[in-house]
Amino acid sequence: MKGDIEKGLEMKKLVLSGFLASEEIYINQLDALLLPMKPLKATATTSQPVLTIQQIETIFYKIQDIFEIHKEFYDALYPNIQQWDDKVTVGHLFQKLASQLGVYKAFVDNYKVAVETAEKCSQANVQFQKISENLKVKGPKDSKDCTTSVTMEALLYKPIDRVTRSTLVLHDLLKHTPKDHPDFPLLQDALRISQNFLSSINEEIDPRRTAVTTPKGETRQLVKDGFLVEVSEGSRKLRHVFLFTDLLLCAKMKKTAVGKHQQYDCKWYIPLADLTFQTLDDSDSCTHVQTLPEHEIDEMKTKISAIKSEIQKEKKAVKGQSRALDRLRKKMNEQESCLLLHSPTIPFRIHNKHGKSYLFLLSSDYERSEWREAIQKLQKKDLQACVLSSVELQVLTGSCFKLRTVHNIPVTSNKDDEESPGLYGFLHVIVHSAKGFKESANLYCTLEVDSFGYFVSKAKTRVFRDTTEPQWNEEFEIELEGSQCLRILCYEKCYDKSKLNKDDNEIVDKIMGKGQVQLDPQTVQSKNWHMDVIEMNGIKVEFSMKFTSRDLSLKRTPSKKQSGVFGVKISVVTKRERSKVPYIVRQCIEEVEKRGIDEVGIYRISGVATDIQALKAAFDTNTKDILVMLSDMDINAIAGTLKLYFRELPEPLLTDRLYPAFMEGIALSDPAAKENCMMHLLRSLPDPNLITFLTLLEHLKRVAEKEPINKMSLHNLATVFGPTLLRPSESESSKAHITLASDIWSHDVMAQVQVLLYYLQHNPISFTELKRNTLYFSTDV
Repeated sequence: MKGDIEKGLEMKKLVLSGFLASEEIYINQLDALLLPMKPLKATATTSQPVLTIQQIETIFYKIQDIFEIHKEFYDALYPNIQQWDDKVTVGHLFQKLASQLGVYKAFVDNYKVAVETAEKCSQANVQFQKISENLKVKGPKDSKDCTTSVTMEALLYKPIDRVTRSTLVLHDLLKHTPKDHPDFPLLQDALRISQNFLSSINEEIDPRRTAVTTPKGETRQLVKDGFLVEVSEGSRKLRHVFLFTDLLLCAKMKKTAVGKHQQYDCKWYIPLADLTFQTLDDSDSCTHVQTLPEHEIDEMKTKISAIKSEIQKEKKAVKGQSRALDRLRKKMNEQESCLLLHSPTIPFRIHNKHGKSYLFLLSSDYERSEWREAIQKLQKKDLQACVLSSVELQVLTGSCFKLRTVHNIPVTSNKDDEESPGLYGFLHVIVHSAKGFKESANLYCTLEVDSFGYFVSKAKTRVFRDTTEPQWNEEFEIELEGSQCLRILCYEKCYDKSKLNKDDNEIVDKIMGKGQVQLDPQTVQSKNWHMDVIEMNGIKVEFSMKFTSRDLSLKRTPSKKQSGVFGVKISVVTKRERSKVPYIVRQCIEEVEKRGIDEVGIYRISGVATDIQALKAAFDTNTKDILVMLSDMDINAIAGTLKLYFRELPEPLLTDRLYPAFMEGIALSDPAAKENCMMHLLRSLPDPNLITFLTLLEHLKRVAEKEPINKMSLHNLATVFGPTLLRPSESESSKAHITLASDIWSHDVMAQVQVLLYYLQHNPISFTELKRNTLYFSTDV
């Protein structure tokens, strides 16, 4: 218990020293703003004033007061941080700061007028324009940068930003202050005042909401319907698409008052007789699609996992319905709907021979081929082009609500509570062979699993050339995040360059067959391999699978052996090799940078398990031919060997001891406190771990630079490596088992990904700089 309190107070000091650093920068910014005020005031009473007294008072309204409040606060807080111990109290300082927020209210009310006045004065007076475009802000005492130039407009915004900032810091401080500490009630009071103040000035609610869609027919039959994301006027819209026997109709759900009968609105339709998939006009196929940055997608997943955990806790507490539960479900539905809208990236284009083209985005090639096949099958019949009158279209759209087969968008909140939460852990799959091909072809398979309501491609076999009976016998290890289904797609590889499609993500290879199996926890969780066959269009693919749950796969067995490199402490290996970074890490990185950096899905696509085992044995026995082996081996196997090395370390690279602190550091809301804490944690790592981590970091950044070619962003790489480099120790994970393992796990994994992503997005971190600086002061506040 005592250790926990000490750890909390250590985090509290890190939060405070980070805040102090940003407070110093803030005071310097206010000072820079005040600097021209005195000379402007002096000229105001002369015969050639730059500005009138009234203009000066409007622009610099309350800045002097705010400066004095913060200078007093800084001067009082500084000595407390310098002589820090567990008896230091700072709550009264924050309480006093919060009680002076009335000055900010006055500043905020005047802010718009201040900025407009400054802008008008700039336009009217060249002298003032020069002053306002180039204000000099002093750097922090310890920094080498003396001053930076900032515009007056940017500085006038700082106080507005600052209140939000102080509120974040109060959250972080309370989290790391023991409840019986004298600071606790004072900080709580300061937070209450700050939050009330913020909600009084921030009442604009975000109005962005997405509408849902659907359609169906009378004498014509509905063949297939479902929710698809359409790109319309450059933005993503969720549509309900209906395929009838003779036409394709795209609709959206009308917004209706509660209790009213729901209806669809037709957006467009194409008679199947006029529908084609090929585009003749290339200019049209280059619609720019906005994609959300990976880290935002990841933040959504983190929020969904956190809300899931809250829902489980609330269910246990109330054993029924509650308003809090409804609120949480609503929040989850919003997050999941947003994720569903922004995650698909595979283009599915539809063209009307006599008119417009439309673009949908799907999350998997599987769905795309299902829609394409269903449409092509109907097109084999003798179809007449039809034109619907507005009344016929209204009747058809009106019937969609009754006819639809897919009623809800595929989000968790629309599923029954009894439904399986899916599997978390690793699925081992061996793709053995396939039969049933009519003629020889170059064949390969891809494997997909579902995660957060959509499917992701996880592995790809090698191409078996010119055969009707491919024998792959390749084993893959696939990470599952709440997955319920495995899909196998079989492709014929196309080597004909003239058939290349210019679309991104567009696979030109022909799908020969596809099929899926449910991942039933009972069947899959036995320790033995479970053999199965998927039948697809007359083709049979034979495969085996077994599942290792998250807890089992994370168990690290401390190694007794001192020889070899796998499963041996990193300090033992570097000492034996007299190296700073293990030889295996350097060699794999070098090989990937030499010939794998342009490989699509490098580090995400699994290598063949037998190749990885061969490389593992070669490194363990220090074979002389290791370099020859590396140059001959498939690059995905080399990438897989590097991941396996980190996974088999007796303790994760970022250590068991620091794991809880990394989780706390990444959860800090205040950027300066987070920076301070995250750098302090790196500094606390043993040297071999730190140098190896920094080496890996720079390598992954170089891989991500080639994202346009290899499709691996910093976020993708963080997702692959985060849970391997950081994971809870045995004692931590057994604590977690008291609650729902899958929720805790998915929430933890999101945080592990965030930690690695934080360092990947950070400016280059140098070992010597890191060791020299005891406190990292951020200048970007």
